[in-house]
Amino acid sequence: MKVVICGAGQVGYGIAERLASERNDVSVIDTSHALVQAIRDNLDARGFVGHGSQPDVLAEAGAEQADMIIAVTLHDEVNMVACQVAHSLFNVPTKIARVRAQSYLRSHWQDLFSTDNMPIDVIISPEIEVGEMVLRRIALPGAMDAVRFADDTIAMVAIECREDCPVVNTPLDQLTDLFPDLNATVVGIMRGERLFIPTSADHMVPGDVAYVVAERSHVKRALVLFGHEEPEAGRIVIVGGGNIGYYVASQIERRNFGTKIRVIEANHDRAVTIADGLKRTIVLHGSGLDQSILREADIGDSDLLVALTNDDKVNVLSSVMAKRLGCQGNLVLLNNADYQGFTRMLGIDAFINPRSVTISRVLQHVRRGRIRAVHSIQNGIAEVIEAEALETSPLVGEPLRDLDLPDNLRIGAIFRGKTYIKPTGQTKIRAKDRVVIFASASAVRQVEQMFRVSLEFF
Repeated sequence: MKVVICGAGQVGYGIAERLASERNDVSVIDTSHALVQAIRDNLDARGFVGHGSQPDVLAEAGAEQADMIIAVTLHDEVNMVACQVAHSLFNVPTKIARVRAQSYLRSHWQDLFSTDNMPIDVIISPEIEVGEMVLRRIALPGAMDAVRFADDTIAMVAIECREDCPVVNTPLDQLTDLFPDLNATVVGIMRGERLFIPTSADHMVPGDVAYVVAERSHVKRALVLFGHEEPEAGRIVIVGGGNIGYYVASQIERRNFGTKIRVIEANHDRAVTIADGLKRTIVLHGSGLDQSILREADIGDSDLLVALTNDDKVNVLSSVMAKRLGCQGNLVLLNNADYQGFTRMLGIDAFINPRSVTISRVLQHVRRGRIRAVHSIQNGIAEVIEAEALETSPLVGEPLRDLDLPDNLRIGAIFRGKTYIKPTGQTKIRAKDRVVIFASASAVRQVEQMFRVSLEFF
């Protein structure tokens, strides 16, 4: 696949890195010489200095032969114009744009991005994507990661195995025998820096992070089985009233009438603006690093601090201070992947990487075959993929135990009609089933092949 990426920032670089590693033909455009040089030096991709919305730059980057353009510059208008030019002049089949300004995304302007107006196939709003991820984490206390599949019927959660975890040192097949009515499957285990796909004879040890695919209604029971019985947060303090913080607070107000929320915002004008827009939330003007402000927000009696500023250091330090002042838990937004390895020793319970969330959303549309959803794990070392099985798929019709499946992937769940199916050796996948698969990076191509339309289909 030939892909042109406009924007070489964190998201653009991450997408280029992933696609180039999979031997796609990748060209990246950015106005920054330094960012383009980093692309040329570190990736198997071509870099071009210039504006991604300008026809001559797009032409030089190979837009005439491109299968897809992904516009993720810092400017919404550049992203939109780049897609328009790619469509009008170069007839690029698939156009993806990151759009942050919510005014473009309001429902009464929904025709703006139609084929007849501004032909963009996929709009990605990082604030909404990350905000929804934060809300899912809040709803599942004890989960280090959480994402939903198959019309919200299936969920994948990452769960830390602590010293007192009741299921450590127990082979996975014994867990199945002990809890036969639990609709959940352990599909991956992160042990230190190594992630592996477990067999039925493997077991978990303290310190592991288990990736579990489960029927959504069974997720909380799975968390309890792993020793996580944290109650849902009734008092939440949000540090950062930007687009993400405001979105999270407003959605909690709309969805959960029992939760008490306080927002701390450093910018006075922004604090006034969001206070006007929120009905039941107390907004405090000040820094999340100011202990007096944290105390004013009743941090000592709070169940959860959610740090959502644009500054990783503020997010980390405010979360550590909150714990010291008596807050029960924390959830942190971390842009810098280098910080993620230090979260446990600092007492951070869970973090969200906005770049990873956005990249996952893009990969959903980059992956070949009938791919419905993608979630990137640990900066791309694995993916959780939801795909639809076609009649010509090699997975269809045979018991799973008879299929020659690679060792570096595992089927976590099957969604048939509106029903969850827990996969066993006897299970047979049917055409139109939606299959949730946990695959290491090396197996992603094989997953794509399993769900591609064969020529025989026609």
